[in-house]
Amino acid sequence: MREPLVDLNARIAEQVRRLRGERGLSLDALANRSGVSRSMISLIERGENNPTAVLLDRLAQALDVPLASLFDNPPPAEPIARRADQTVWRDPASGYLRRSVSPTGPDIRTQIVEVEFPPQARVAYDSLPRQHAVQQQIWLLEGQLQLTVGPTVHRLGPGDCLAMTLDAPIVFHNPGDAPARYVVVLTRA
Repeated sequence: MREPLVDLNARIAEQVRRLRGERGLSLDALANRSGVSRSMISLIERGENNPTAVLLDRLAQALDVPLASLFDNPPPAEPIARRADQTVWRDPASGYLRRSVSPTGPDIRTQIVEVEFPPQARVAYDSLPRQHAVQQQIWLLEGQLQLTVGPTVHRLGPGDCLAMTLDAPIVFHNPGDAPARYVVVLTRA
């Protein structure tokens, strides 16, 4: 995946600020809901920090949106997300690369994300209470992937697809020596 030249920190900053404002949350209220410090949220909202996927997931959960929403482009004039315009972001902690494939817009409830996960990489997401249920499916295209959802471990090979509700801690791990490439499909109730 080739990364387009976009200031993603600025886009993430705008999305977090906008979503926090729409929900009428102060920095302190969002900090309390997410477990992310007020000062860190302030840095993110000013685009002065390159946050990790885990930190962004905590904010997304507290704002009651899927993580993918923090990377959204402004809604397009047409219902097509051209590859050249799709947002690509690399997690500074694990090195995983994510591409937001879906068009954006207020009426779109399903989001598709393409991920390239480095060999031996591991990312652990907490699960915070959500107002709206989010269903997630992981479809492994290449490589190996081990997902621990709550206490249950799932090992995926190419072509396997795992469906789950985002209501438990999740650990993504690539136990292989080659990158894992997979598609995530998220649907909000």
